[in-house]
Formats: sequence, structure tokens, C-alpha cells
Amino acid sequence: MGRMRLKNAAAAAVAIVALVLPASAGATAPGRATADAVRARIKHVFVIFQENHSFDNYFGTFPGADNLASASAREHGFRQADPIGNTTVTPFRITDPDIESPSQARKALEAKMNGGKMDQFVAEQERLALKKFGGDQASARAAGLQVMAYYDCDTIPYLWKYAHTFALFDRYFEAMTGPSTPGNVSIIAAQAGQTQGARHPELLMKSNDKGQGVPISNDLDPAYGPSTELYAARQIPQQYATLMLTLGGTSDAQVTNDTQDVAGDLGATIASGRAAVPWGWYQEGYVSPTVALPGYEMHHNAPQYFGYLRNNDVFWNNVRGAQALLDALKNQTLPDRGIFYVKGASKTEFGWKPANPDPYVQKNYTGDDDHPGPSDSDHQVAEAFVATFVNAIARSPYWNASAIVITWDDPGGFYDHVPPPDFEQCPDAHPCGDGPRVPMILISPYARSGAIVHDAADTASVVKFAEATFDLPALSSLPDEAKFMPEGPRDGNPAIDNFLGAFDPARLARTTPPIAAADAEIPDDAVNAIPPKMNCSSLGITPVTLPNAPSTPPPGYMPRIPRKGDQD
Repeated sequence: MGRMRLKNAAAAAVAIVALVLPASAGATAPGRATADAVRARIKHVFVIFQENHSFDNYFGTFPGADNLASASAREHGFRQADPIGNTTVTPFRITDPDIESPSQARKALEAKMNGGKMDQFVAEQERLALKKFGGDQASARAAGLQVMAYYDCDTIPYLWKYAHTFALFDRYFEAMTGPSTPGNVSIIAAQAGQTQGARHPELLMKSNDKGQGVPISNDLDPAYGPSTELYAARQIPQQYATLMLTLGGTSDAQVTNDTQDVAGDLGATIASGRAAVPWGWYQEGYVSPTVALPGYEMHHNAPQYFGYLRNNDVFWNNVRGAQALLDALKNQTLPDRGIFYVKGASKTEFGWKPANPDPYVQKNYTGDDDHPGPSDSDHQVAEAFVATFVNAIARSPYWNASAIVITWDDPGGFYDHVPPPDFEQCPDAHPCGDGPRVPMILISPYARSGAIVHDAADTASVVKFAEATFDLPALSSLPDEAKFMPEGPRDGNPAIDNFLGAFDPARLARTTPPIAAADAEIPDDAVNAIPPKMNCSSLGITPVTLPNAPSTPPPGYMPRIPRKGDQD
């Protein structure tokens, strides 16, 4: 099935439902009663936002999901051409958590998806890798094969435990095809700059995915500090509404700097008379407005892209290091309600090390934000990071009124078989939405247990969930945004889910007991032991068997590709 191109929000709403919800899903939009019940029960929303994995890469054999054993997978790239090897390749299981990083650039992802056929992941990655490795065909082929690899509960058991115990979404997409930054911005703005491009056509992105411009399509660092890098090229300041603006309520009256293009939005929130809803962006490596540690990734800090967020203390005082959230949970100093984002780093501050004693791995895989590739994360270290925060929430008094969202900002260039829906054409003639499918898990005492949620969602759904939980106006309804719709925030689109279908009405009503905090916990001696002590057998989960697929990697596969100087 090819990808459709749509020109307006109404058509997009119909098409998303048609493209994303299978006939067997039986998804029913939660009613007003569910929304009211969630608002009554949930006071604290935590968003643990990791990096660079497609749904199939992490949950491609998860039982009950739209997985790699489905007929849809066989119709969308399950067997892909391997031009260098002059053969074909199908998905294969791996257990090594220290691997390369396939290209997740916008152009590369569009080429890999091939108009919804999802059949050029290997070929496109090989083409790019031939350039990267100077024509070395063996290395380029190894890089191409890697996009078809997948993990299961023997390697990332904590993530599978959460999905098995709580609610896993299998129709959740990156809001815009591209690398990390568009996803990080969309998770607070429900867009990546479409409003700014409509207002200022001279600032529109070019036909390539390299330079400045909106909507954001690359990982240029923000114009503002703190910084640990010295790149000359920076993204233009972003100037449109974010969730932080509506959370601000009457406290937005303290905003005096960089209000261009959002003055009307600020005025509307001030006039609403609503009290501020607290929020926090907790990012590992952040120290102060001017200081960050090695491993701090500027392009992962979404508020840092917005002048009015970065340059007004009423907003920026909510940006802190990741340890500050653990301290607040332990000391019970969080406010009575609020939303709190958590980001890792490419160098962990928590002392974890990969299990592999290879000096190259020990030197180059020191991060915990889950971004694959040398100079970044070991995936078991990354899930230990997630488990540390889930444990801290579960052991706190906030658990009883909490919802935890665990998701990833982009697919990392790995294969996924589900064609994303198309709507809103970007200036490069490709759709602005949606991007490839990524995992999303919702943990809460009021979640449906072991549920596979088929509701159509994307990164903007996090904004919609916060709006539903805290009774906030949609960003798309604000005066500076509404005039440019549908080119703007997608939180007003009824076809994009708000996560309420992940909640159990009986648990919300307390006619069924909530899920106990202990069911969300991973013992500390497991979290801090890498590799993890859990596996599929101990969890009681049996991954699905893939038809006509190998159980081991094909000849030529390498988890890490040798580079000049690797042994230095």
C-alpha cells in the first residue's frame, strides 16, 4: 500500500483513521467520562523520551502486536534486496546491545520507506554506507544488513516487561519523518515549525535536509546555550506555541523577552485566568543556563530551541539536570501536579558500563539515551536508565496519581513494516506527517493490563494527553496559531489519539483495583547488573516466530564496523 498525500486537516483526519486502524482493532474513542476520570485520577505525567529505535527493531516479535509475523509485514518490505550481497535479507534477531547507528536523516528515511512500500531500507543504507566507508563493500553491506535486525526480551527485558504489564501502542508514529530534533520539538509543540513557515515563507526549509529553516528537518543545534559543541551552524529560533506556554496560565504575564509571533497566544493564556501547571525538562548533563557536561545533547533539549522559553526565567527555571528529578521524587518535593520530561545523555552519569569487556565497547558505548552507534549508548545501559526513573516513580507517593509515557524520538533508520499515514505536504515535496512507527508504552496504576492499543497516535499525542489531563486549550486554538491551520499544531486533529484508550475505565472508577506499584518495579540488583538478570523465560513471554526467517544474523553481519584507529 503506497503512501497517500493529503492537503487539508479534514482529509488528513479521515485518512489517518483509514490507514492506521486495522479493521480488527476494535478501537473505540474514549468518552467524556473517561477523560473526566483520567483528569480526576492523574496528577503527574512523566515522559521518558529515548532515542532512535523503530517499533519493529524493539517489539517486532512482541505477541499480539502488529509485528513482523503479520501479513502486512510480508507485504511491506519483509524481504528486502541486498544489492551488495546480490541476495535478499529478512528480519533477524540479535542480542548484542552495542551496534552501529543507521542513517535517520529525513532524505534517507523517505528513500527507505519508498512511498510506503517500506522495501528500500537495506539498499538505501548500503548506498549511504559506501560513501561513508570509502567504497568498502563489506563494511557497507554490514551497515545495510543492520537495519533489519531486531531485539526481544532476552536483550531488553525491562522494556518488554513494561509492555507486557501495562499498555503498548502499536500505531504510534514519529510526528515528522526525520532525526531527533523534529521529534523532540513536536513532543512539546505538536509540530516542528509549520506555523512559523506559514507565517514567514522566507524561513521555510529548503529541498534538502541539511540547512536552517522550518519545519525543522535535521539536527542543527539550537541558537541558544548551554553548549558542549562548537558547531557554527545553528537552527533559527523557533517562534510558535508550545505546551509550556499553555501550562503557564497567568504566570505568562512574566514573559517579556522574545515574544514575537506568540504575543497573542501569551495574552490569551493570561486572560484565561488559569493557574499555572508546573512542568520540568530534566536532561542529563545539564548544569546551568551556561554550563553543560560532556554527553549533553543540545539538539535533544526541545525548550532550548524557543527564544521565549530559553530567555525568560519563568520558563527556563524549569529546565534541570536529570538527577534533580530523582531527588525530587525521593524527597517528595514535586508539586501537587505537573508534567515532567526526562532525557538521557551520550555519556551516562550513573556509572553503568556495557557488559562487553572489549576496550572499544567500553570506550565508545558510554551513553544511556538509547541512541545506537559509537560515541553513544549501550541499549542495556539505556533501559537501566529508564528503569531507574520508573522505579523512583513507583516507590514514591506520586505513583497513585501518575502516568508514565516511555517513547522514542525517531526510528533510528531501522526497518519498520507499517507505512505511516501522509498529511500536510512539506516544502521538500514529502509529507510533513507522519514519520515512521516508533514504540510507545504507557505505565499507570490505571492502565489496561497487557493491552495492545491500536489507536492512531503520533508524537503530538503527548501534547494532547497533557491537555486532556490538565484541562488545557489546544495549541491549535490559540490566536497566533489558529489563523494558519492546518499548517500548525496537530493537537486539534481528532484523528490523532490522546492516549485515553490505554486506561481501564474500571480501574479509573476503582471498581477494579489499580495496578500495584510493585508491578512496575525492577529490583535494584537487576537494574544495576548489566547484562540484565531477566529474560524472556523468567518474564513468561514467548516472542512470536517469524515465517521463513532466519533465527541468526546472515553472513556478513557485524554489530560494530571496524574503522581506522579503532584499536588505537
